[in-house]
Amino acid sequence: MKLTSDAFENEGKIPANHTCDGDNISPSLSIYGVPDGTRTFALIVEDPDVPKSVRKDGMWNHWVVFDIPSDVRYVPQGQEPPGVPGRGTSGDKGYYGPCPPDREHRYFFKLYALDKTLGLPEGSNKEAVLTAMEGHVIEEATLMGFYQRR
Repeated sequence: MKLTSDAFENEGKIPANHTCDGDNISPSLSIYGVPDGTRTFALIVEDPDVPKSVRKDGMWNHWVVFDIPSDVRYVPQGQEPPGVPGRGTSGDKGYYGPCPPDREHRYFFKLYALDKTLGLPEGSNKEAVLTAMEGHVIEEATLMGFYQRR
């Protein structure tokens, strides 16, 4: 399975319009090579480069969406994928763009193909989603981009 974007290449620079320095809109996402048996997807976008002075665990969760239908192959720029919105570190549901406080950070867009519907309530956090996914991940795809504020 592969996850790509029209906005940036894997290991490329994320354009400012997808960040807090721009319009803070989600990039488009395309999904290829979905494995047999996929019932739903989960999407988690995270920044593992947060200073420990900001977050003790060094992680910021920017986007959590689960129970995305298995027939989704494209999510347009600025739109939420169909599915159940989870809650990110900011406390909000929906996309929260890169906004590193100190230096260039890495942003991992992780897509999981699952063999079941998670059935969690709207607003569930990443930890609840990961726990519910245990033993049900068929395949994972990652798209990573960099961003540094000007």
